[in-house]
Amino acid sequence: MTVVEPFGLSVQDRDLTRDVQAGLDAVEAALGEAVKSDVPFITVTASHLLEAGGKRFRPLLLLLAAQFGDPGAPGVVPAAVVVELTHLATLYHDDVMDEAPVRRGAPSANSRWDNSVAILTGDFLFSRASQVLSDLGPEAVRMQAEAFERLVTGQILETRGPGQDMDPLLHYLDVLEGKTGSLIAVSCRIGALMAGAERELVDTLGEFGERIGIAFQLADDVLDIASDGHESGKTPGTDLREGVPTLPTLLLQQMPADPADPDDARLRELLDQDLSDDDLHAEALRLLRAHPALERARAETLRRAEEARALLAPLPDCAAKAALEGLCDAVAIRTM
Repeated sequence: MTVVEPFGLSVQDRDLTRDVQAGLDAVEAALGEAVKSDVPFITVTASHLLEAGGKRFRPLLLLLAAQFGDPGAPGVVPAAVVVELTHLATLYHDDVMDEAPVRRGAPSANSRWDNSVAILTGDFLFSRASQVLSDLGPEAVRMQAEAFERLVTGQILETRGPGQDMDPLLHYLDVLEGKTGSLIAVSCRIGALMAGAERELVDTLGEFGERIGIAFQLADDVLDIASDGHESGKTPGTDLREGVPTLPTLLLQQMPADPADPDDARLRELLDQDLSDDDLHAEALRLLRAHPALERARAETLRRAEEARALLAPLPDCAAKAALEGLCDAVAIRTM
């Protein structure tokens, strides 16, 4: 068994391992070129998060989806560069909105420089993604544009919050489908498209990407509470501090209060307060880590990963299919 980074994906097929790793290496090299500018300062800011690392989850999925056609087709690696540049750009903007001091274990761009530099650097990366995308054909451009619209819509929905008559949990899942599911879905879809896969496979892989993307974000949200920050690369409890609802807190709100448990009452009280205070934030994080709502969030993440796995059933049996099935396990294992 071989472990292919990123994401600790176990692949038992040596040929697939070689192909995927070669593809990831090519993507990494192309990303390094794509962030270069004639203005040295822009090169520094645009390289900041790239050099901090990352899972390269979207390029990985794209390369695996390309295995259902011709993985060596000329558009595959550039398409992976497009989706990762888009993802990187959104991180610069997210950190400004969240006022996050850390990203991928390094100071965020907005804390190292300022908000204006971070926002404009994200815009620069979007422009570079568009340049690469323009060579991939009108259908790829349409797919990426639709995904980007959904991504921005998800961010707007999150910023605006749920309406008075909307279930906060359903609103949360709508946000996830836009902010996270859309770009991961298009990663699978464009990967298969660039490889010349049959239309039915393109659509199935796109739907799989949507579902695994949601499970991926749910796992991230569990990690945001449960981890010490080393695995997620982010300051633990960032969403909790900012008052951003995630699956653990939304599930807690749906659970009946336990009058016999003082920790439950205290946690609910804290979640209604401003958690920008370090001591209050630490207390809330400690109590939420011990609350049954976190275990329910883990169980829901597992269920979503299994939904994604079920979509793979009609795909032809091959090493890439087995790898995607293993990826469902890897997403879930991150929550443990």
